[in-house]
Amino acid sequence: MAVGSKDLQTSELDGFDDERLVAELRKAKDELFHLRFASATGQLESHGRLKEVKRDIARIYTVLRERELGIRTAPTSVK
Repeated sequence: MAVGSKDLQTSELDGFDDERLVAELRKAKDELFHLRFASATGQLESHGRLKEVKRDIARIYTVLRERELGIRTAPTSVK
């Protein structure tokens, strides 16, 4: 799964545990920082990428919040 790609869906995020979601969130925020820096210096080629990464961040935050409220459940680990 690539952050900022169209294949990142909430159904895919449901399969991740909270630690993996936080890691993906951190990676997406880091990418957003680099994209904003590239945009400010005029080196960004695809401005649509900013929008995609922002939406991915919002999706991750939504899944985390819904789990906190009990709307969604975290996956159970089967051993």
